[in-house]
Amino acid sequence: MFPVFLSAGDGNAKMSSVYINNTHGMDDDDFYDKNLALFEEEMDTRPKVSSLLNRLANYTNLTQGAREHEEAESIGEKRKAYKSPQMGTFMGVYLPCLQNIFGVILFLRLTWVVGTAGVLQALCIVFICCCCTLLTAISMSAIATNGVVPAGGSYFMISRSLGPEFGGAVGLCFYLGTTFAGAMYILGAIEILLGAAMLNNMRVYGSIFLLLMALLVFVGVKYVNKLASVFLACVIISILSIYTGALVSAFSPPVFPVCMLGNRTLTVPPTFDLSLPSIEATTLWLQFCEGRDLNASCDDYFFHSNVSEIHGIPGLASGVITENIWSAYLSKGDVLEKGGLPAPSHAHPPTNRQPYVFADITTSFTLLVGIFFPSVTGIMAGSNRSGDLRDAQRSIPIGTILAILTTSLVYLSCVVLFGACVEGVVLRDKFGDSVQGNLVVGTLAWPSPWVIVIGSFFSTCGAGLQSLTGAPRLLQAIAKDNIIPFLRVFGHGKANGEPTWALLLTAVIAELGILIASLDLVAPILSMFFLMCYLFVNLACALQTLLRTPNWRPRFSYYHWALSFLGMIICLALMFISSWYYAIVAIVIAGMIYKYIEYHGAEKEWGDGIRGLSLSAARYALLRLEEGPPHTKNWRPQLLVLLKLDEDAHIKSPRLLTFASQLKAGKGLTIVGTVITGNFLSSYGEALAAEQTLKHQMDKEKVKGFCQCIVANKTREGISHMIQSSGLGGMRHNTVVMGWPLAWRQSEDPQSWKTFINTVRVTTAAHLALLVPKNISLFPSNSEPCTDGYIDVWWIVHDGGMLMLLPFLLRQHKVWRKCAMRIFTVAQLEDNSIQMKKDLATFLYHLRIEADVEVVEMHNSDISAYTYERTLMMEQRSQMLRQMRLSKSDREKEVLIWNFPHLVNTAVFFYTSSMPKWGGGRDGGMSASEHRRVHMTWTKERTMQYRATHSGCSTPEGFRDMLNKLNCTVTLRMHTAVKLNEVIVNKSHDARLVLLNMPGPPRNQAGDENYMEFLEVLTEGLERVLLVRGGGSEVITIYS
Repeated sequence: MFPVFLSAGDGNAKMSSVYINNTHGMDDDDFYDKNLALFEEEMDTRPKVSSLLNRLANYTNLTQGAREHEEAESIGEKRKAYKSPQMGTFMGVYLPCLQNIFGVILFLRLTWVVGTAGVLQALCIVFICCCCTLLTAISMSAIATNGVVPAGGSYFMISRSLGPEFGGAVGLCFYLGTTFAGAMYILGAIEILLGAAMLNNMRVYGSIFLLLMALLVFVGVKYVNKLASVFLACVIISILSIYTGALVSAFSPPVFPVCMLGNRTLTVPPTFDLSLPSIEATTLWLQFCEGRDLNASCDDYFFHSNVSEIHGIPGLASGVITENIWSAYLSKGDVLEKGGLPAPSHAHPPTNRQPYVFADITTSFTLLVGIFFPSVTGIMAGSNRSGDLRDAQRSIPIGTILAILTTSLVYLSCVVLFGACVEGVVLRDKFGDSVQGNLVVGTLAWPSPWVIVIGSFFSTCGAGLQSLTGAPRLLQAIAKDNIIPFLRVFGHGKANGEPTWALLLTAVIAELGILIASLDLVAPILSMFFLMCYLFVNLACALQTLLRTPNWRPRFSYYHWALSFLGMIICLALMFISSWYYAIVAIVIAGMIYKYIEYHGAEKEWGDGIRGLSLSAARYALLRLEEGPPHTKNWRPQLLVLLKLDEDAHIKSPRLLTFASQLKAGKGLTIVGTVITGNFLSSYGEALAAEQTLKHQMDKEKVKGFCQCIVANKTREGISHMIQSSGLGGMRHNTVVMGWPLAWRQSEDPQSWKTFINTVRVTTAAHLALLVPKNISLFPSNSEPCTDGYIDVWWIVHDGGMLMLLPFLLRQHKVWRKCAMRIFTVAQLEDNSIQMKKDLATFLYHLRIEADVEVVEMHNSDISAYTYERTLMMEQRSQMLRQMRLSKSDREKEVLIWNFPHLVNTAVFFYTSSMPKWGGGRDGGMSASEHRRVHMTWTKERTMQYRATHSGCSTPEGFRDMLNKLNCTVTLRMHTAVKLNEVIVNKSHDARLVLLNMPGPPRNQAGDENYMEFLEVLTEGLERVLLVRGGGSEVITIYS
């Protein structure tokens, strides 16, 4: 919060009073606070506007989430004075972007691209790549000007716009791209020095260069920053020398002769004089013939061709552009040939022994796109320096877009100049073998090729140092955000914050790029990662614009969602155009990082656009679902799981959540709810604690869903409100899961089982299905799969097909997968049991459910003495419980009578029974939990009344009279419960789970206690029972 408030008057840090009852000296703040007396009680949590503005004025541009930033936010008076950033658009954004965009491709590969693709296709390649970066820069400008952007560059913008998953994935891709860019720059520097060197030489010298650069970065970044201006000057001087040389070539072209044999380009310089009659001693003769003699056997092409010399740089006014305007793609091993020169029609193919200039790789338009694209990257340099800018929201858009326009103009003009000034075979000579090993672009430079050699070498080294400096900091920023757990170690570094471990990892990855030892192979790799980064920048801007989130108010107004989508499409197209397999690999890497962060990363709430997109999609889907109830084919149990908490806010039956996870298997809607008894105003904290308990248990049981905690004066009212109001629109529950009230017979307070019955009535009234697992503590956990056994379904009455669907859903889970399914149904005397079995088997066949079928015949029989005995016990128990729940006046009378012993007769009543033995898992007599010992204190009058009423029970006549008084309906219901229980226990005593129709509660609430007793008798002797009550609608169908 805001513990310290600074006065806005004199600028001195002092504590301002937030209360008007101040007995000390009165100053301006006291009067100010008196004017705000209406808000006095909230001043500690809601500060005055003057305090807020004072804090914003002292805002520091640190990476969000960094420790320094948090301390600066919480400590006002100890904040260190800092130097206000003073860099403007030109020095802070424009020049750094120029330095990062111009690089090794301009000096080493642009001439080759022009010669191979032709001027027209080269202009197309440059234009597409520059459009991609320009559209990305427009989207980036919109994001960067939407509020204060702390230092962090593209990673910060993407992660805060698209969320931690996309931010982490794209941030790592951008990191890998920057790291491979460092490797590419180092390989380019070696190529400038050595030319077309052997691969192993490239690896050795590249590794040495990488080690030296990494040591320089480790020693101190300040030295790298000081050298940045020198490297930028080298780039600018080199480009100016190219333009100057092109203009000078129009008047006096530089002399770079190229030796041709017929129309084929030779690598050896001409050492002969064409005026001499004999060339038997020349180097060419020895390389094409088998001896020095004139009659020696020579190569057929050499024998029929003339050796000639052409100008490598004809000049701007030569008209050579007409020859270079069309493409000349080559396959690997082809010789560079010049059209228009005479050549033999039939000749043997050249061999590597002969001094021709060969094409080292097979070229195509797509390959050239992938190789050229790294030359337009580097547009993020301005946003990376946002913390050093005087006005970042103004400087970043202007500087970045101007830098892209400048570099695009330079590239496009260079394409035309190269095509207009340089001979085609020289342009296609990648390593300058035909011009004595010089850089092709250097042959055009003025005053000397060494200007390009020195300038390009230092600029390439500078770009490599910038990559090795920026990549570790980007990785450190990702690690400090703590969204990828295994990267935490890379968030640490030296005492001054330098990312030592991140630098080490960066050097290792860059070494992998250097071991590839080919600039043409490394360039497409980093193109993929940069293109993916730019794609998501465009996606972030488009999403924010379309969603119209309230916080989306960028100062840069020259953007549109269509431009962002166009940029995104171009990025995606360029990825697959340049290298479809690299594109797939990059997408798979980003996808794996995304899923890893989603499942194992730290949860971050950054107000990102993906959350807004999720809300919009959820709203659209909910409105679609609202159109009508789901079709029977789409019906699945959407659960509302009712849990009860004890006094310590612990869940009493956590296995209910386990059962819910097994039934749902992560599909559909699950709402977990509980009710807190009390007043909402005073129990709000308790409700939050209960909600956290539910969330923790849901995570433990891997239940995907929502939790809801309701505070109500009465539990039954809270459950009723929850059943009525849970869910939203079409995403509402259709099934309620609740536990069986444990030990309801022993409870003197009937509220537990009365609440249970009331919930049954509410679900029935709401036309919801109801699932009641009995003995839930005996149900298997997710780590205890059943290796065999049966799931038995007792289909007594049809209530929509729930009994058929639930076992099928349970068997989708690993716990119940190996259990077979058996379906039992009951046939009466008038039913044809054989036909019933056939019909049921046919019905299951059409339902595509595999199960064994059995029809159990229940013949009419007389009501047994045991049934009468259970009914009598139930009635007597009900009467005793009613006697135990005395009114207050009755208790006071008993206390009064207790003072006179001669008026009291204390009777101790023992409620026991001797149950006959019957098979299927019963032991003789009642279980220990069913033996009751109820102590009751009766008055003398009640004792005499009870003795007179029950005096004849021990005789047959008295027992018969007592049975005649029993309610006939109650007796018949007890008879049904006993008979069904006897059959179920006999058939399913060894089943892993028994599913059973749950009878409805009585319409007359006076029989609620009897209803509970019926359910107890019905499920007696069964280990795991699931009572099922349908919602009144069909949930399963035979139709497709």
